[in-house]
Amino acid sequence: MGKRNKPSRRLGDWLTDRVARLLIATALALPYERRVPFGGWVTRRLIAPIAGYRDRAEANLAMIWPDMPAPGRRRIADQVADNAGRTLIENYSTEAFLARMAGTEPKGPGLAALAAARKAGRPAILVTGHFGNYEAARAALVARGYEIGGLYRPMANPFFNAHYVRTMEAFGGPVFPQGRRGTTGFVRHLRSGGMLVLLTDQHARRGAELRFMGQPALTALSAAELALRYDAELIPFYATRCPDGLSFEIEIEAPIARATPREMMQALNDSLEARVRRHPEQWFWIHRRWKAH
Repeated sequence: MGKRNKPSRRLGDWLTDRVARLLIATALALPYERRVPFGGWVTRRLIAPIAGYRDRAEANLAMIWPDMPAPGRRRIADQVADNAGRTLIENYSTEAFLARMAGTEPKGPGLAALAAARKAGRPAILVTGHFGNYEAARAALVARGYEIGGLYRPMANPFFNAHYVRTMEAFGGPVFPQGRRGTTGFVRHLRSGGMLVLLTDQHARRGAELRFMGQPALTALSAAELALRYDAELIPFYATRCPDGLSFEIEIEAPIARATPREMMQALNDSLEARVRRHPEQWFWIHRRWKAH
């Protein structure tokens, strides 16, 4: 049965990728100020309802805020889908996006620590979540001479994954897939004094049970473990979308203090939680973050 289903799934992935390529190409044909809202509209009105993303986001919101009225959950879920669509098109608009982010000045107490690490040739791990558009922060730092790589989780659709990875590479710095080979390259880059981005807000099946948004959440400890092992700064950072829907505030928080890996990762969860509570519409509630519950 599995063998018969595999070609069917492969065809489905190929067709999905063809549709995605068409929508992306349509968006990229528009001026930047129109293509980004268009990407948000398509995801909010067409993709999210059909794919079940809106329902999943609303279910997660109901678990975290059970007293929130249903219209409020629907509004946030729609905004989440809109932000996801805008983010996708921004990341495919490499040249225009990099140019815009070059004019956005990062701020925050962690900026001095990041500059000191670069000057000393020490490694740094920049940690964030699927919030706003983290590539905006990476692009702003790259425009200021930083070379920042990343570790990513390959998408289930191999056809889409192939060209999406190229967009990540275009922002500057090597990117490594999760898995043995990718992790080897990631660690080698870190040991040589490199800087890397990690997103730590996804369900980690073998992770430690920490807290996030008031609920138990399995969280990988690897970011803190790597920081301790290679004497790397562990720095939270965020790119928060502004009300105009096109620009961002880039904030680099103070490095996480050395402690146990659990304590350090809980501090990162708390940092992200504070952002999500202020701007719930900018976090990717579509993830199955609390899958075990």
